[in-house]
Amino acid sequence: MARSRIGSWCRRAPFIFAALALLLAACNPFRPAPRTPQSGLLPETYSIGDGLEMPQARWWEDFREPELNALVAAGLDANLTLSQAWARLDQARAVAVQAGAARYPDLTGFGEAGRSYRHSGGTSLLRDGNADYTLGLMSRYEIDLWGKVASGREAAVLQSAAAREELQAAAVTVAAEVTRLWAGVISERMQLRLLEQQLEGNRIYLELVELRFRMALGTALDVFQQRQVVERVQAEIPLVEERRQLLLHQLALLLGLPPQKAPDINRSTLPSPSALPAAGLPADLLELRPDVKAAQLRLEAADWQVAAARADRLPSINLSADLRLSAESADQLWDSWFLNLAAGLTAPLLDGRRRAAEVERTRAVVEENLSRYRETVLTAVKEVEDALVTEDSLRRHITAIERELQAGRSALEEAIERYRKGLNDYLPVLTQLVLVQGLERDLVRRSAELLTARIGLYRALGGRWIETM
Repeated sequence: MARSRIGSWCRRAPFIFAALALLLAACNPFRPAPRTPQSGLLPETYSIGDGLEMPQARWWEDFREPELNALVAAGLDANLTLSQAWARLDQARAVAVQAGAARYPDLTGFGEAGRSYRHSGGTSLLRDGNADYTLGLMSRYEIDLWGKVASGREAAVLQSAAAREELQAAAVTVAAEVTRLWAGVISERMQLRLLEQQLEGNRIYLELVELRFRMALGTALDVFQQRQVVERVQAEIPLVEERRQLLLHQLALLLGLPPQKAPDINRSTLPSPSALPAAGLPADLLELRPDVKAAQLRLEAADWQVAAARADRLPSINLSADLRLSAESADQLWDSWFLNLAAGLTAPLLDGRRRAAEVERTRAVVEENLSRYRETVLTAVKEVEDALVTEDSLRRHITAIERELQAGRSALEEAIERYRKGLNDYLPVLTQLVLVQGLERDLVRRSAELLTARIGLYRALGGRWIETM
């Protein structure tokens, strides 16, 4: 009777161990405390802007340019950096699947067939009449007693989520760069058109000076100085054409194209950015900036890696099961079978402090990721502040340039009129001409910088447009 009870307990022992282990695994003693975004790093408001609302996510559509919308869409679809980010996301997802695979028992099937031979003392081998056929299944499973497997899986899932956010950050960069290069090409085209107009005007002035020189109303110095102005403007044109072509090459690369297939930019003038948009609150960056979100997720993943390293120092329970079918002929395989169930306990005793060092390493990784997260948050706030200050300063600067240009044109007209009447020599005309033309070119450059600053602001505010599968 006692022997029967012992045998019954032995048969049930693996299942009892499994049930107890599952109960223990349900409560992970090393589960890290939830991480909350450190809003204490952030100021309450920005120094500029009322912070009432954020611009729309697909901010480039605010320019109402179908050409730009098509270029950004092509960039988000064909950019090679984004393709790399997609591949990294797929890798991270596969790692997460691998990390979670240990939560389930493995199952391996095998089959064997053989025939034995014996040597009877002669020169040849004699076949033994016995054959052996075997089919079987093997299963191994480690009970996640202290949450090591669960912690590793959580870390891998968070790393996968961080890779997804980094994909979004790459998309933000691509959209901003495509828009910046599009605006740059238009700006250089405006510079080229302005230089051609100035060149034409300077040649007219040169004809006037040469005419007055032939009539003995001017000097050779006036002619030479005006020719120098003509050549100076002429010399600027190749440089502008070079910059425009190089920008097109960069744009082609962003679109995954060779330089020879750079897209055509048809717009001839820069769009005027609207009034300075409300940039929201600095705390919004914790959710809207993909790089900030990625840094937070990697910090949380590092916490789970510490939990996995600590759990690895404790004992583990392993379950195994073997089922074998064996017979001397294939048609008798199903007549006999053998089943073995086992449970084992293993505990690390001496490992040269390898596991303890791993715990220390993962804790150092947490500190590293914590510092990186704080730096990313502060950098995000700085970038928004920089963009706001830059745009505000450029707007005031452009207003001042426009007033100076208006005064300069009035002075140029007066100087030309006095020169025609012989009331002064050509030097005041030349001085004002050079000044006005420089201001005209500077105004185009500053207008392009203003648009670039707006693009930088949108980029600094973040966004999410890529939908992952």
